Amino acid sequence: MPYIVTDNCQRCRFTECISVCPVECFHYDDQMIYIDPDVCIDCGGCVPACPVNAIYDEFNLPEPMRHWVSINRQKSKELPTMTEPADPLPTAEQRRTELELALS
Repeated sequence: MPYIVTDNCQRCRFTECISVCPVECFHYDDQMIYIDPDVCIDCGGCVPACPVNAIYDEFNLPEPMRHWVSINRQKSKELPTMTEPADPLPTAEQRRTELELALS
């Protein structure tokens, strides 16, 4: 089952997940990254690499996030492939702090 990037990635776009991915399944826009479910080999290496817990396997995706399955599928077909890690967005650290506060 493929992995799905969720809205925790919005305004972050940390790319540690790209460094550990053995295939080129990540795509990007100016807000976040997405996983192409047809290219993902379900290795799961991206999950622990993501510093904002934005990636889930489709089977364990919380119900309120199910819509991200179709978003990842659609966006990955429209957007360029990200093959190398890149700098996070300028808003990344602020977003990470917001997400950490939401969990506490």
